[in-house]
Amino acid sequence: MSFDTEVLISGAGAAGLALAIDLARRGIAFSLIEQSERPFGGSRGKGIQPRTLEVFEDLGMVDRLAAAGAPYPPLRQYRSDGATEESLLTGEELSTSPSEPYVAPLMVAQFRTEAVMRERLAELGHRPHFGRRLTGFEQDEEGVSARVADAQGEHPIRARFLIGTDGGRSFIRHALNIGFPGETLGVRALVADVRLKGLDRLAWHRFQLGSPVTQLMVCPLAGTDLFQLQGPVALEGDVDLSPAALTGLIAQRTGRSDIVVREVSWASVYAMNARLADHYRVGRVFLAGDAAHTHPPTGGQGLNTSIQDAYNLGWKLAAVISGGPDTLLDTYEEERRPIAAGMLGLATRLLGEAKAGTMRRDREARQLDLGYRTSSLSRPSRSSEARLQPGDRAPDAPCRGQAGQQTRLFNVFAGPHWTLLGFDVAERPLPRAGLQIALIGEQGDLVDEAGYVAHAYGLTPGQWALVRPDGYLAAIVDTGELDRTLRSFFDTTVGTTFPEVSA
Repeated sequence: MSFDTEVLISGAGAAGLALAIDLARRGIAFSLIEQSERPFGGSRGKGIQPRTLEVFEDLGMVDRLAAAGAPYPPLRQYRSDGATEESLLTGEELSTSPSEPYVAPLMVAQFRTEAVMRERLAELGHRPHFGRRLTGFEQDEEGVSARVADAQGEHPIRARFLIGTDGGRSFIRHALNIGFPGETLGVRALVADVRLKGLDRLAWHRFQLGSPVTQLMVCPLAGTDLFQLQGPVALEGDVDLSPAALTGLIAQRTGRSDIVVREVSWASVYAMNARLADHYRVGRVFLAGDAAHTHPPTGGQGLNTSIQDAYNLGWKLAAVISGGPDTLLDTYEEERRPIAAGMLGLATRLLGEAKAGTMRRDREARQLDLGYRTSSLSRPSRSSEARLQPGDRAPDAPCRGQAGQQTRLFNVFAGPHWTLLGFDVAERPLPRAGLQIALIGEQGDLVDEAGYVAHAYGLTPGQWALVRPDGYLAAIVDTGELDRTLRSFFDTTVGTTFPEVSA
Protein backbone atom coordinates (compact mmCIF):
# COMPACT_ATOMS: atom_id res chain seq x y z
CA MET A 1 0.00 0.00 0.00
CA SER A 2 1.37 3.41 -0.92
CA PHE A 3 1.74 6.28 1.53
CA ASP A 4 1.69 10.03 0.98
CA THR A 5 4.27 10.33 3.76
CA GLU A 6 5.82 8.12 6.39
CA VAL A 7 4.96 10.31 9.39
CA LEU A 8 2.24 12.93 9.80
CA ILE A 9 2.98 15.32 12.69
CA SER A 10 0.07 17.42 13.91
CA GLY A 11 1.30 20.49 15.81
CA ALA A 12 4.30 22.65 14.91
CA GLY A 13 5.33 23.81 18.38
CA ALA A 14 8.60 22.87 20.01
CA ALA A 15 7.86 19.13 20.23
CA GLY A 16 6.64 18.87 16.64
CA LEU A 17 9.59 20.87 15.34
CA ALA A 18 12.11 18.77 17.29
CA LEU A 19 10.62 15.56 15.89
CA ALA A 20 10.60 16.99 12.37
CA ILE A 21 14.27 18.02 12.61
CA ASP A 22 15.28 14.59 13.87
CA LEU A 23 13.34 12.79 11.11
CA ALA A 24 14.68 15.20 8.47
CA ARG A 25 18.31 14.49 9.33
CA ARG A 26 17.53 10.77 9.13
CA GLY A 27 16.01 11.08 5.66
CA ILE A 28 12.53 10.03 6.79
CA ALA A 29 9.60 11.51 4.83
CA PHE A 30 7.13 13.44 6.99
CA SER A 31 4.57 16.22 6.90
CA LEU A 32 4.35 18.77 9.73
CA ILE A 33 1.01 20.58 9.94
CA GLU A 34 -0.20 23.34 12.26
CA GLN A 35 -3.76 24.59 12.51
CA SER A 36 -2.71 28.15 13.41
CA GLU A 37 -2.20 30.49 10.51
CA ARG A 38 1.13 31.74 11.83
CA PRO A 39 3.82 30.71 14.33
CA PHE A 40 3.27 31.10 18.06
CA GLY A 41 4.27 34.62 19.10
CA GLY A 42 4.62 34.37 22.89
CA SER A 43 7.23 33.57 25.50
CA ARG A 44 5.37 31.07 27.70
CA GLY A 45 8.27 28.60 27.88
CA LYS A 46 11.47 30.62 28.20
CA GLY A 47 13.90 28.30 30.01
CA ILE A 48 16.10 25.82 28.13
CA GLN A 49 17.57 23.32 30.57
CA PRO A 50 21.11 21.90 30.24
CA ARG A 51 20.01 18.48 28.96
CA THR A 52 17.92 20.14 26.25
CA LEU A 53 20.94 22.25 25.29
CA GLU A 54 22.79 18.97 24.71
CA VAL A 55 19.92 17.81 22.50
CA PHE A 56 20.07 21.07 20.55
CA GLU A 57 23.82 20.63 20.11
CA ASP A 58 23.24 17.23 18.53
CA LEU A 59 20.53 18.70 16.29
CA GLY A 60 22.96 21.37 15.09
CA MET A 61 21.61 24.61 16.57
CA VAL A 62 22.81 25.15 20.15
CA ASP A 63 25.06 28.12 19.35
CA ARG A 64 22.35 29.77 17.28
CA LEU A 65 19.94 29.30 20.16
CA ALA A 66 22.39 30.74 22.66
CA ALA A 67 22.82 33.77 20.42
CA ALA A 68 19.04 34.27 20.54
CA GLY A 69 19.00 34.37 24.35
CA ALA A 70 21.25 34.76 27.38
CA PRO A 71 21.87 33.30 30.83
CA TYR A 72 19.22 34.03 33.45
CA PRO A 73 19.67 37.35 35.28
CA PRO A 74 19.74 37.46 39.09
CA LEU A 75 16.42 37.47 40.90
CA ARG A 76 15.71 40.81 42.60
CA GLN A 77 13.06 40.48 45.29
CA TYR A 78 11.27 43.59 46.54
CA ARG A 79 10.02 43.23 50.09
CA SER A 80 7.02 45.00 51.56
CA ASP A 81 9.30 47.19 53.72
CA GLY A 82 11.00 48.56 50.63
CA ALA A 83 14.16 46.50 50.95
CA THR A 84 15.49 44.44 48.03
CA GLU A 85 17.50 41.24 47.89
CA GLU A 86 19.29 39.69 44.92
CA SER A 87 20.10 36.03 44.44
CA LEU A 88 20.97 33.62 41.66
CA LEU A 89 18.08 31.54 40.36
CA THR A 90 20.32 28.46 40.40
CA GLY A 91 21.22 29.14 44.04
CA GLU A 92 24.96 28.80 43.37
CA GLU A 93 27.77 29.80 41.07
CA LEU A 94 28.01 27.18 38.34
CA SER A 95 30.88 26.19 36.09
CA THR A 96 31.07 23.65 33.31
CA SER A 97 32.66 20.27 33.89
CA PRO A 98 34.28 17.86 31.43
CA SER A 99 31.28 15.55 31.52
CA GLU A 100 28.60 18.31 31.54
CA PRO A 101 29.30 21.15 29.11
CA TYR A 102 26.03 22.94 29.96
CA VAL A 103 25.17 23.32 33.62
CA ALA A 104 22.87 26.36 33.81
CA PRO A 105 19.57 27.04 32.04
CA LEU A 106 19.48 29.45 29.12
CA MET A 107 16.73 32.04 28.79
CA VAL A 108 15.21 32.18 25.31
CA ALA A 109 11.67 33.38 24.62
CA GLN A 110 9.64 30.50 23.23
CA PHE A 111 8.86 32.32 19.99
CA ARG A 112 12.61 32.77 19.40
CA THR A 113 13.36 29.13 20.25
CA GLU A 114 10.79 27.95 17.74
CA ALA A 115 12.06 30.42 15.12
CA VAL A 116 15.57 28.94 15.47
CA MET A 117 14.09 25.45 15.14
CA ARG A 118 12.17 26.39 11.99
CA GLU A 119 15.36 27.82 10.53
CA ARG A 120 17.22 24.58 11.26
CA LEU A 121 14.39 22.59 9.71
CA ALA A 122 14.55 24.78 6.59
CA GLU A 123 18.27 24.03 6.28
CA LEU A 124 17.32 20.36 6.16
CA GLY A 125 14.87 21.07 3.33
CA HIS A 126 11.53 21.17 5.16
CA ARG A 127 9.04 23.61 6.66
CA PRO A 128 5.83 23.48 8.70
CA HIS A 129 2.52 23.86 6.87
CA PHE A 130 0.52 26.50 8.74
CA GLY A 131 -3.24 26.81 8.41
CA ARG A 132 -3.73 23.03 8.07
CA ARG A 133 -5.92 21.29 10.62
CA LEU A 134 -6.37 17.60 11.30
CA THR A 135 -10.12 16.91 11.17
CA GLY A 136 -10.20 13.14 11.57
CA PHE A 137 -8.32 9.87 11.14
CA GLU A 138 -8.69 6.12 11.12
CA GLN A 139 -5.95 3.55 11.44
CA ASP A 140 -5.42 -0.03 10.33
CA GLU A 141 -2.59 -2.53 10.63
CA GLU A 142 -0.49 -0.79 7.97
CA GLY A 143 -1.05 2.91 8.48
CA VAL A 144 -3.26 5.90 9.28
CA SER A 145 -5.77 7.53 6.92
CA ALA A 146 -6.12 11.16 7.99
CA ARG A 147 -8.16 14.12 6.82
CA VAL A 148 -6.58 17.57 6.77
CA ALA A 149 -8.44 20.82 6.13
CA ASP A 150 -6.98 24.07 4.81
CA ALA A 151 -8.25 27.14 2.98
CA GLN A 152 -8.87 25.04 -0.15
CA GLY A 153 -10.95 22.39 1.62
CA GLU A 154 -10.40 18.97 3.12
CA HIS A 155 -7.76 16.55 1.81
CA PRO A 156 -6.94 12.91 2.58
CA ILE A 157 -3.42 11.95 3.58
CA ARG A 158 -2.13 8.45 4.13
CA ALA A 159 0.79 8.01 6.56
CA ARG A 160 2.48 5.11 8.23
CA PHE A 161 2.35 6.88 11.62
CA LEU A 162 0.48 9.86 13.13
CA ILE A 163 2.06 11.91 15.93
CA GLY A 164 0.00 14.24 18.11
CA THR A 165 2.09 17.21 19.21
CA ASP A 166 -1.06 19.32 19.25
CA GLY A 167 -1.00 20.71 22.77
CA GLY A 168 -2.83 20.31 26.04
CA ARG A 169 -6.25 20.29 24.36
CA SER A 170 -5.04 17.69 21.86
CA PHE A 171 -7.58 16.74 19.21
CA ILE A 172 -5.73 13.46 18.71
CA ARG A 173 -5.80 12.55 22.39
CA HIS A 174 -9.53 13.23 22.55
CA ALA A 175 -10.17 11.26 19.35
CA LEU A 176 -8.34 8.27 20.81
CA ASN A 177 -10.33 8.62 24.06
CA ILE A 178 -7.12 8.58 26.10
CA GLY A 179 -7.64 9.65 29.70
CA PHE A 180 -5.81 12.75 30.90
CA PRO A 181 -6.03 12.54 34.70
CA GLY A 182 -4.43 14.98 37.08
CA GLU A 183 -5.42 18.05 38.97
CA THR A 184 -6.25 21.68 38.54
CA LEU A 185 -3.83 23.40 40.90
CA GLY A 186 -6.09 26.22 42.05
CA VAL A 187 -3.97 28.90 40.42
CA ARG A 188 -4.99 31.09 37.50
CA ALA A 189 -2.34 33.39 36.12
CA LEU A 190 -1.63 35.92 33.44
CA VAL A 191 1.47 35.97 31.30
CA ALA A 192 2.19 38.82 28.93
CA ASP A 193 5.05 40.01 26.76
CA VAL A 194 5.18 43.78 27.07
CA ARG A 195 7.27 46.83 26.36
CA LEU A 196 7.49 49.03 29.41
CA LYS A 197 9.49 51.79 31.09
CA GLY A 198 10.50 52.15 34.70
CA LEU A 199 12.49 48.94 35.30
CA ASP A 200 16.05 48.00 34.36
CA ARG A 201 16.93 44.84 32.44
CA LEU A 202 19.62 43.71 34.90
CA ALA A 203 17.39 41.49 37.04
CA TRP A 204 14.24 39.43 37.19
CA HIS A 205 12.00 41.65 39.32
CA ARG A 206 9.72 40.02 41.89
CA PHE A 207 7.30 42.13 43.91
CA GLN A 208 5.14 41.35 46.97
CA LEU A 209 7.30 38.51 48.21
CA GLY A 210 5.37 36.40 50.70
CA SER A 211 1.97 37.35 49.37
CA PRO A 212 1.13 34.77 46.69
CA VAL A 213 -2.20 36.26 45.70
CA THR A 214 -0.75 39.67 44.87
CA GLN A 215 2.79 38.89 43.79
CA LEU A 216 4.03 40.07 40.41
CA MET A 217 7.10 39.07 38.44
CA VAL A 218 8.61 41.12 35.62
CA CYS A 219 11.43 39.43 33.73
CA PRO A 220 13.47 40.98 30.90
CA LEU A 221 13.30 38.59 27.96
CA ALA A 222 16.84 37.99 26.78
CA GLY A 223 17.48 38.74 23.12
CA THR A 224 14.44 41.04 22.86
CA ASP A 225 13.29 44.46 24.06
CA LEU A 226 10.37 42.81 25.86
CA PHE A 227 9.60 41.99 29.47
CA GLN A 228 7.55 38.98 30.51
CA LEU A 229 4.90 39.91 33.05
CA GLN A 230 3.57 37.09 35.28
CA GLY A 231 1.16 37.03 38.18
CA PRO A 232 -1.85 35.27 39.70
CA VAL A 233 -5.35 36.54 38.90
CA ALA A 234 -8.83 35.72 40.14
CA LEU A 235 -10.01 32.18 39.44
CA GLU A 236 -13.11 33.48 37.63
CA GLY A 237 -13.95 36.41 35.39
CA ASP A 238 -12.45 38.28 32.46
CA VAL A 239 -9.02 39.85 32.76
CA ASP A 240 -8.23 43.11 30.98
CA LEU A 241 -4.87 42.69 29.25
CA SER A 242 -4.63 46.15 27.72
CA PRO A 243 -1.54 48.32 28.37
CA ALA A 244 -3.53 50.64 30.65
CA ALA A 245 -4.98 47.77 32.67
CA LEU A 246 -1.60 46.07 33.08
CA THR A 247 -0.05 49.38 34.12
CA GLY A 248 -2.75 49.69 36.78
CA LEU A 249 -2.15 46.11 37.97
CA ILE A 250 1.57 46.81 38.31
CA ALA A 251 0.90 49.95 40.31
CA GLN A 252 -1.51 48.11 42.58
CA ARG A 253 0.92 45.30 43.33
CA THR A 254 4.16 47.28 43.49
CA GLY A 255 3.03 50.64 44.88
CA ARG A 256 4.93 52.32 42.04
CA SER A 257 3.50 54.65 39.44
CA ASP A 258 6.68 54.96 37.38
CA ILE A 259 6.36 51.54 35.72
CA VAL A 260 4.29 52.02 32.57
CA VAL A 261 3.33 49.39 30.00
CA ARG A 262 3.58 50.96 26.56
CA GLU A 263 2.65 47.97 24.40
CA VAL A 264 1.40 44.40 24.78
CA SER A 265 2.99 42.07 22.25
CA TRP A 266 1.24 38.89 23.43
CA ALA A 267 -0.81 37.95 26.48
CA SER A 268 -2.71 34.99 27.89
CA VAL A 269 -4.62 33.94 31.00
CA TYR A 270 -4.55 30.29 31.96
CA ALA A 271 -5.38 27.89 34.79
CA MET A 272 -2.43 25.81 35.98
CA ASN A 273 -2.84 22.05 35.62
CA ALA A 274 -0.73 18.97 36.21
CA ARG A 275 -1.97 16.15 33.98
CA LEU A 276 -0.53 13.01 32.39
CA ALA A 277 -2.04 10.94 29.59
CA ASP A 278 -2.92 7.35 30.46
CA HIS A 279 -1.18 6.16 27.30
CA TYR A 280 1.28 7.61 24.79
CA ARG A 281 0.49 5.12 22.04
CA VAL A 282 -2.57 3.57 20.45
CA GLY A 283 -1.55 1.45 17.47
CA ARG A 284 0.14 3.72 14.94
CA VAL A 285 -0.75 6.96 16.70
CA PHE A 286 1.45 8.58 19.36
CA LEU A 287 1.26 11.55 21.72
CA ALA A 288 4.20 13.79 22.58
CA GLY A 289 4.75 17.08 24.37
CA ASP A 290 1.82 18.92 25.94
CA ALA A 291 -0.60 16.49 24.31
CA ALA A 292 0.81 13.85 26.67
CA HIS A 293 1.53 15.97 29.76
CA THR A 294 0.79 19.49 31.00
CA HIS A 295 2.87 21.19 33.67
CA PRO A 296 2.71 24.33 35.78
CA PRO A 297 5.42 26.69 34.50
CA THR A 298 7.56 26.51 37.64
CA GLY A 299 10.99 25.07 37.05
CA GLY A 300 10.84 25.33 33.26
CA GLN A 301 10.08 21.63 32.75
CA GLY A 302 7.24 21.55 30.21
CA LEU A 303 8.95 22.65 27.00
CA ASN A 304 12.11 20.72 27.88
CA THR A 305 10.26 17.48 28.60
CA SER A 306 8.36 17.92 25.33
CA ILE A 307 11.50 18.34 23.22
CA GLN A 308 13.05 15.29 24.84
CA ASP A 309 9.90 13.26 24.09
CA ALA A 310 10.49 13.99 20.42
CA TYR A 311 14.20 13.21 20.70
CA ASN A 312 13.36 9.79 22.15
CA LEU A 313 10.67 9.02 19.58
CA GLY A 314 12.46 10.21 16.43
CA TRP A 315 15.21 7.60 16.21
CA LYS A 316 12.77 4.81 17.07
CA LEU A 317 10.33 5.82 14.33
CA ALA A 318 13.20 5.97 11.84
CA ALA A 319 14.46 2.53 12.87
CA VAL A 320 11.02 0.92 12.51
CA ILE A 321 10.32 2.64 9.18
CA SER A 322 13.70 1.33 8.00
CA GLY A 323 12.85 -2.25 8.90
CA GLY A 324 13.17 -2.60 12.65
CA PRO A 325 10.54 -4.38 14.76
CA ASP A 326 7.41 -2.45 15.68
CA THR A 327 7.89 -3.40 19.33
CA LEU A 328 10.74 -0.89 19.53
CA LEU A 329 8.08 1.83 19.54
CA ASP A 330 6.60 0.42 22.76
CA THR A 331 9.74 1.62 24.54
CA TYR A 332 8.76 5.24 23.84
CA GLU A 333 5.95 5.21 26.42
CA GLU A 334 7.93 2.85 28.63
CA GLU A 335 10.77 5.37 28.86
CA ARG A 336 9.11 8.76 28.57
CA ARG A 337 5.92 8.47 30.62
CA PRO A 338 7.76 7.90 33.94
CA ILE A 339 9.97 10.89 33.14
CA ALA A 340 6.93 13.11 32.62
CA ALA A 341 5.38 11.85 35.86
CA GLY A 342 8.53 12.81 37.74
CA MET A 343 8.73 16.23 36.10
CA LEU A 344 5.06 16.89 36.93
CA GLY A 345 5.83 16.15 40.56
CA LEU A 346 8.86 18.44 40.48
CA ALA A 347 7.03 21.34 38.82
CA THR A 348 4.11 21.03 41.26
CA ARG A 349 6.48 21.02 44.23
CA LEU A 350 8.32 24.07 42.89
CA LEU A 351 4.98 25.83 42.49
CA GLY A 352 4.34 25.32 46.18
CA GLU A 353 7.80 26.63 47.02
CA ALA A 354 7.25 29.66 44.79
CA LYS A 355 4.07 30.49 46.70
CA ALA A 356 6.16 30.43 49.87
CA GLY A 357 8.75 32.76 48.37
CA THR A 358 11.43 30.37 47.09
CA MET A 359 12.52 30.59 43.45
CA ARG A 360 15.74 28.58 43.53
CA ARG A 361 16.25 25.94 40.83
CA ASP A 362 18.64 23.19 41.85
CA ARG A 363 20.22 20.33 39.89
CA GLU A 364 17.02 18.30 39.69
CA ALA A 365 15.49 20.88 37.34
CA ARG A 366 18.40 20.66 34.87
CA GLN A 367 17.37 17.14 33.70
CA LEU A 368 20.96 15.88 33.45
CA ASP A 369 20.33 12.98 35.81
CA LEU A 370 17.24 11.64 34.05
CA GLY A 371 17.63 8.31 32.34
CA TYR A 372 16.23 4.91 31.48
CA ARG A 373 17.91 2.38 33.76
CA THR A 374 14.78 0.21 34.01
CA SER A 375 14.07 0.31 30.25
CA SER A 376 14.00 -2.92 28.27
CA LEU A 377 16.59 -1.26 25.99
CA SER A 378 19.12 -0.98 28.83
CA ARG A 379 21.28 -4.07 29.22
CA PRO A 380 22.43 -4.46 32.85
CA SER A 381 25.98 -5.64 32.42
CA ARG A 382 28.15 -4.30 35.22
CA SER A 383 28.31 -4.05 39.00
CA SER A 384 25.37 -2.23 40.52
CA GLU A 385 27.93 -0.24 42.49
CA ALA A 386 29.30 1.42 39.35
CA ARG A 387 28.29 5.07 39.15
CA LEU A 388 27.42 4.94 35.44
CA GLN A 389 24.85 2.34 34.42
CA PRO A 390 23.10 1.38 31.16
CA GLY A 391 20.19 3.76 30.71
CA ASP A 392 22.11 6.76 32.04
CA ARG A 393 22.92 9.84 29.99
CA ALA A 394 26.26 9.24 28.21
CA PRO A 395 28.71 11.84 29.59
CA ASP A 396 30.78 14.17 27.48
CA ALA A 397 34.59 14.10 27.81
CA PRO A 398 37.40 16.12 26.23
CA CYS A 399 39.95 14.02 24.38
CA ARG A 400 42.40 14.29 21.48
CA GLY A 401 42.08 12.85 18.02
CA GLN A 402 44.97 10.69 16.85
CA ALA A 403 45.72 13.29 14.19
CA GLY A 404 46.30 15.86 16.94
CA GLN A 405 43.09 17.84 17.07
CA GLN A 406 41.27 18.54 20.32
CA THR A 407 37.76 17.10 20.36
CA ARG A 408 34.99 15.82 22.67
CA LEU A 409 32.92 12.67 22.88
CA PHE A 410 29.84 14.75 22.06
CA ASN A 411 31.45 15.48 18.68
CA VAL A 412 31.73 11.72 18.15
CA PHE A 413 28.11 11.15 19.19
CA ALA A 414 26.72 13.99 17.06
CA GLY A 415 24.45 12.73 14.29
CA PRO A 416 21.78 10.07 13.85
CA HIS A 417 24.04 7.04 14.43
CA TRP A 418 24.75 4.72 17.33
CA THR A 419 28.28 4.96 18.77
CA LEU A 420 30.53 2.18 20.04
CA LEU A 421 33.47 3.23 22.24
CA GLY A 422 36.28 0.70 22.73
CA PHE A 423 38.67 1.42 25.61
CA ASP A 424 42.22 0.10 25.13
CA VAL A 425 40.93 -2.78 23.00
CA ALA A 426 43.02 -5.07 20.82
CA GLU A 427 41.14 -4.81 17.54
CA ARG A 428 38.26 -3.11 15.78
CA PRO A 429 35.06 -5.13 15.28
CA LEU A 430 33.44 -5.56 11.90
CA PRO A 431 31.60 -2.41 10.84
CA ARG A 432 27.83 -2.14 10.81
CA ALA A 433 25.81 0.43 8.96
CA GLY A 434 24.43 3.02 11.37
CA LEU A 435 27.15 2.34 13.96
CA GLN A 436 30.16 4.60 14.42
CA ILE A 437 33.09 2.90 16.10
CA ALA A 438 35.69 4.91 18.02
CA LEU A 439 38.66 3.23 19.70
CA ILE A 440 40.17 5.05 22.69
CA GLY A 441 43.82 4.55 23.57
CA GLU A 442 47.34 5.40 22.48
CA GLN A 443 46.86 3.38 19.28
CA GLY A 444 43.18 4.21 18.89
CA ASP A 445 41.21 6.91 17.10
CA LEU A 446 40.98 9.02 20.26
CA VAL A 447 43.54 9.57 23.00
CA ASP A 448 42.25 10.01 26.56
CA GLU A 449 45.34 11.95 27.60
CA ALA A 450 43.73 13.65 30.62
CA GLY A 451 41.78 10.56 31.70
CA TYR A 452 38.38 12.21 31.35
CA VAL A 453 36.82 9.34 29.38
CA ALA A 454 38.03 6.69 31.82
CA HIS A 455 36.77 8.74 34.76
CA ALA A 456 33.36 9.51 33.28
CA TYR A 457 32.62 5.97 32.06
CA GLY A 458 34.53 3.87 34.56
CA LEU A 459 35.92 1.76 31.71
CA THR A 460 38.79 -0.67 32.11
CA PRO A 461 40.98 -1.97 29.26
CA GLY A 462 39.07 -4.28 26.94
CA GLN A 463 35.64 -2.81 27.68
CA TRP A 464 33.13 -1.32 25.25
CA ALA A 465 30.39 1.27 25.74
CA LEU A 466 27.43 1.30 23.33
CA VAL A 467 25.66 4.66 23.11
CA ARG A 468 22.17 5.10 21.64
CA PRO A 469 21.38 7.71 18.98
CA ASP A 470 19.75 9.89 21.66
CA GLY A 471 22.87 9.95 23.81
CA TYR A 472 22.00 7.36 26.47
CA LEU A 473 24.13 4.40 27.40
CA ALA A 474 22.74 1.11 26.12
CA ALA A 475 25.39 -1.29 27.46
CA ILE A 476 28.93 -1.63 28.81
CA VAL A 477 30.47 -5.01 28.03
CA ASP A 478 33.78 -6.82 27.86
CA THR A 479 35.23 -7.85 24.49
CA GLY A 480 34.00 -11.42 24.88
CA GLU A 481 30.40 -10.21 25.13
CA LEU A 482 30.59 -7.61 22.38
CA ASP A 483 29.41 -9.59 19.38
CA ARG A 484 26.41 -11.03 21.20
CA THR A 485 25.49 -7.57 22.51
CA LEU A 486 25.71 -5.94 19.10
CA ARG A 487 23.59 -8.67 17.55
CA SER A 488 20.95 -8.23 20.25
CA PHE A 489 20.65 -4.56 19.38
CA PHE A 490 21.27 -4.45 15.66
CA ASP A 491 19.44 -7.61 14.65
CA THR A 492 16.44 -7.21 16.95
CA THR A 493 16.27 -3.52 17.89
CA VAL A 494 17.61 -1.45 15.05
CA GLY A 495 16.38 -3.64 12.24
CA THR A 496 17.37 -5.15 8.93
CA THR A 497 18.69 -1.86 7.56
CA PHE A 498 21.71 -2.25 9.83
CA PRO A 499 23.12 -5.68 8.96
CA GLU A 500 26.61 -6.78 9.74
CA VAL A 501 28.87 -6.09 6.76
CA SER A 502 32.26 -7.42 5.89
CA ALA A 503 35.32 -5.29 6.51
